[in-house]
Amino acid sequence: MNRDPSSKVTGCDDPIVFVVDDDASIRDALSNLFRSVGIRVETFASAAEFLQQQESSDAPSCLVLDVRLQGTSGLDFQNQLADSKVFMPIIFITGHGDIAMTVKAMKAGAVDFLAKPFREQDLLDAVSTAFQADIRRRDIDKKATDLHTHYQSLTAREREVMAHAAKGLMNKQIAGEMNLSEITVKIHRGHAMKKMHAKSFADLVRMAEALGIGAVR
Repeated sequence: MNRDPSSKVTGCDDPIVFVVDDDASIRDALSNLFRSVGIRVETFASAAEFLQQQESSDAPSCLVLDVRLQGTSGLDFQNQLADSKVFMPIIFITGHGDIAMTVKAMKAGAVDFLAKPFREQDLLDAVSTAFQADIRRRDIDKKATDLHTHYQSLTAREREVMAHAAKGLMNKQIAGEMNLSEITVKIHRGHAMKKMHAKSFADLVRMAEALGIGAVR
């Protein structure tokens, strides 16, 4: 295994490329290419080595993966990662690709499929696209996590008011449904909006839809 020392900086959020290829010369060439343009890189000789050695990172990342690896193939490894809920963008490289293989990889979510020898700029462009995709995915995941965390902070009453309000019921109607005073409903609704970090009632409704919240019966 060949690791770029810059990738060991703790807490560094710079994007990083993970290269998995059983050809040492390819690993060295790609490592030199990425480092030459200031991209952090770590290289691995097999899928198993990647799984054993790769450290979790909060930085945007992508995987440059050889299709024909010794042991687990690149396509099989792509499926393993998906089954394990690892959604790192993948760029396939191969010297023995065909149309069917390319279609299979792209349908499974690969960012690109490059046949060797490929232009360095094509690979760098694919990596840039992969980084942007991973940044978007991480942002979506963070928002979803934050949304559920905020919802968990609501009391049972606040959740019930939020559910009724998201269905379009007025405060007076909600009060009747819950056997509460209208002022109490307004208080619960206000607390729910504050805890959910909703900027408006429309924002709260969108959050309820994202959470799959329906009217409480």
